Amino acid sequence: MINLTDSALNAVRTAITSAKDPVGGLRIQVEAGGCAGYKYMMGLVGEPGPDDTVIERNGVKVFVDTKSHEYLSGTTIDFVVALEGSGFTFENPNATSSCSCGKSFG
Repeated sequence: MINLTDSALNAVRTAITSAKDPVGGLRIQVEAGGCAGYKYMMGLVGEPGPDDTVIERNGVKVFVDTKSHEYLSGTTIDFVVALEGSGFTFENPNATSSCSCGKSFG
């Protein structure tokens, strides 16, 4: 299960309503790379891929491919507004290490 806080859901809703092209949901995936081994990738997409799990939270659809799902299970995604900058944060119980930027993990 992947959880999105109310703040994250609101940020995604705002991005969807501001998008030029039709948006079906938010794709979240994990790719090799980043300073800790794996990095989080997010983006608005028109529709899910053929091997995606579709998760719906309060009207927001999240698409996660099968491989990424195992790395993201139990993760809470938040959207934080701070003086240093705003952005999504990931609290991932599967991560054994993470970098200081919060965008990659090991």
